[in-house]
Amino acid sequence: MDLSATPGQALRWALPSRKICGSCRAPLQEELPANSGAMQKLIECVPNFSEGRDQNVIRQITDAIESVDGVSLLDVDPGASTNRTVVTLVGSPDSAVEAAFRAIKKAAELIDMRKHKGAHPRMGATDVCPFIPVSNVSWDEAIASAHRLGERVGDELKIPVYLYEKAAKNKSRSNLSVIRAGEYEGFFEKIRQPEWKPDFGPDKFNENSGATVIGVRDFLVAYNVNLNTRSVRRANSVAFDVREQGRVQTEDGTPGGKPVLDGNGEPVRTPGMLKHVKAIGWFVKEYGIAQVSMNLTNIEETPVHAAFDACCESAAERGLRVTGSEIVGMVPKKCLVDAGRYFLRKQKWSEGVSNEELIDIAIRSMGLSELKPFDPKQKVIEFKIESAEPKTSLAKMNLREFCNETLSDSPAPGGGSVAALMGALGASLGGMVANLSAGKRGWDDKLEYFSDWAVKAQQLKDELLSLVDEDTTAFNKVMDAFALPKEAAEEKAARAAAIEQATKYAAEVPLNVMETASKSYELLAEMAERGNPASVSDVGVGALAIRACIEGAALNVRINLAQLKDEKFKGVLEEKVRSACAHSVAKFKEISQAVESKLTKS
Repeated sequence: MDLSATPGQALRWALPSRKICGSCRAPLQEELPANSGAMQKLIECVPNFSEGRDQNVIRQITDAIESVDGVSLLDVDPGASTNRTVVTLVGSPDSAVEAAFRAIKKAAELIDMRKHKGAHPRMGATDVCPFIPVSNVSWDEAIASAHRLGERVGDELKIPVYLYEKAAKNKSRSNLSVIRAGEYEGFFEKIRQPEWKPDFGPDKFNENSGATVIGVRDFLVAYNVNLNTRSVRRANSVAFDVREQGRVQTEDGTPGGKPVLDGNGEPVRTPGMLKHVKAIGWFVKEYGIAQVSMNLTNIEETPVHAAFDACCESAAERGLRVTGSEIVGMVPKKCLVDAGRYFLRKQKWSEGVSNEELIDIAIRSMGLSELKPFDPKQKVIEFKIESAEPKTSLAKMNLREFCNETLSDSPAPGGGSVAALMGALGASLGGMVANLSAGKRGWDDKLEYFSDWAVKAQQLKDELLSLVDEDTTAFNKVMDAFALPKEAAEEKAARAAAIEQATKYAAEVPLNVMETASKSYELLAEMAERGNPASVSDVGVGALAIRACIEGAALNVRINLAQLKDEKFKGVLEEKVRSACAHSVAKFKEISQAVESKLTKS
């Protein structure tokens, strides 16, 4: 239950039937999760609580988690024999830390470790609480989250906290089993030893709630590759070829031969092809095939597509064929996006396509739907979270719906969202020219160059599309602030402060649009200079769209700044707007001249 799963195992992911986060306050659309869109920061947190039998206690702990906006509770997995519950939640780093803290606090209130009995090793009411980066969260950010949570738990709850794995301050204490040795009963004496002084909190053992271990670890993916054989022995041969520990060397070279021993009497192993992979072969009666069942314990260094290709290589050398594969549980979106790019590189084709297309290429290339349909909405963490939070997204409307919504008598979406959309269209045109140039006959030597620019265009397009929704969300926050009560003096003061804060945010969003769209000029300048000459008019239209985006977003910054009382804040943003507009004028002129020059020659 510490997620040290055997090959083929993974957590059972299930969303509760009730709504688990967020609230619907906005006049046009439901409030979006924090940082929603292309650059959403997501971190997973998997606290293990020492209660697996009392459903009332478990529900109170998960209620504490669900009380935090911006957090999705993905799974609750209680075990009666272990008397332990593993909870999986996902959110932004800040919201995940807050949810974990509230859960640890509630567990400390409800679970009395003096009475706890269970089959699983444990040392506290919240035994272990790892963070796992999912998307757009660096290791440093994850480690900072673990340290922040540990400090709060130690200082506010007076619970001894130890840090483990990547978050460990003392590397000799990075292993969970080493920290937990002696368990709850042995920690009364263990904590008194100088080398076991907690990283946070008191150095006296809390007999009610015990101690807690908090850390950061890699995301584990359970991944099975299908073979065109029923033989477990043949599947094991492939598994031993690819797994990190490889196989034991034998004196006669046969699997059943006498092991070769080293000087310490330990078996000598021939390492496998892949690091951070555990694998065995097994037979799946349901499908009538043998599989190589793997745990990928570091998908940054050994991604899913690398494991797939290694199995293909090994199987081919043994006269076998990989027919497909399956992912057990869920994966971060990046897993499939990276795989899609990898297979496009193998095809010598541009990687600058949408995430949706990249994911589709990954599914087809690795045969993820061979045994049963692979639905990204159910198997990709970010998509699962989105589907659990029904909301109206402007960026997901078709053209007619978006225009109809803009034309209606509602003030949002307005000029800010439209400006962001124009920027996304400008970046898309630059990316289109990059992709057309990457695929131009006779330009094979320029494939990587144009593919890289197309990838950058996709990133800019996604950022700007997310800002289409964020601008409307910002407007709705201003409306929410104006709707606050204003009868008493305290209410008036709180309302005025809320309006000021919401208006600042409403000014910052279109400024972000300006700064993001401005990055597209470099893309368009390159395409005007080096791109396919037949598409130079598209570059020109793209530049016009970007300039309109920046000028339009500037108007939205200015109209919001006019409502503010904070003169220092206004001055800073006004200067940024002037700078961005001046840069836009210069870059637009440069690109327009390049486009005009090529049009004149054609």
